[in-house]
Amino acid sequence: MLEYSKTVLKKVSFDTLLFCKELKKALKTLLPEEVEELKIWLESFITDKPELKQSLVYLKA
Repeated sequence: MLEYSKTVLKKVSFDTLLFCKELKKALKTLLPEEVEELKIWLESFITDKPELKQSLVYLKA
């Protein structure tokens, strides 16, 4: 499920609102250890996409 979530997030990364929506969905469905892996991946994925930095707010919850 983690790899699927990453794939979806990559595909919707052109739209900030859609990206945030899919990220929220992923955080609900993934296991806790997968969420930790997703956080690590997300931080590296958005380094060159400043418009997606607002999605980090969902990781704080």
